[in-house]
Amino acid sequence: MTAEKTRPFAVACMVAAAAVLTDQFSKALALTALADGRRVPIFGDAFGLQLAFNPGAVLGTGSGMTWVLTLVGVAAVAGLFVMAARARTVGWAAGLGLFLGGAVGNLIDRFMSPPGFAIGHVTDFLAYGDLFIGNLADILLAAGAIAVAAMLMLRQRATSGTKVAPATPPTFDVPPEAKQ
Repeated sequence: MTAEKTRPFAVACMVAAAAVLTDQFSKALALTALADGRRVPIFGDAFGLQLAFNPGAVLGTGSGMTWVLTLVGVAAVAGLFVMAARARTVGWAAGLGLFLGGAVGNLIDRFMSPPGFAIGHVTDFLAYGDLFIGNLADILLAAGAIAVAAMLMLRQRATSGTKVAPATPPTFDVPPEAKQ
């Protein structure tokens, strides 16, 4: 890897590592502080802390297919890692690092949490009213997706702005009888 490519990849790895460490630390804290099952309101009923274990994906979908979600997670992490290695800018790398960190954070739960290897339940503790309970990895995934989407929009805007052909002066055909 050239120095030009090493810097963005290093940024992606550092962002992902910080994201994973923060996510796993927050989950360990939640396991300790919220073990009694109570809900701790932060903003009334709108947001609070409550420990939950999710065998599925978003909003509990796919609960009976945890091992499939683990395989999808492994594939996603591999793909994100390759994309991070190919990132050309620090902005892309940071966005991919957030995405990668969130994916790895939840994948660690799939491998290490009960009920067993590759079928573990994801530790959730951020309760959004009665809608759902998530975790920091979910927020990192969303932040990464937003960052990547923003980079795509900026790139689209930049490329569409530079592809405008310069204006050419109009030409007029003179009829042959007028040339005499």
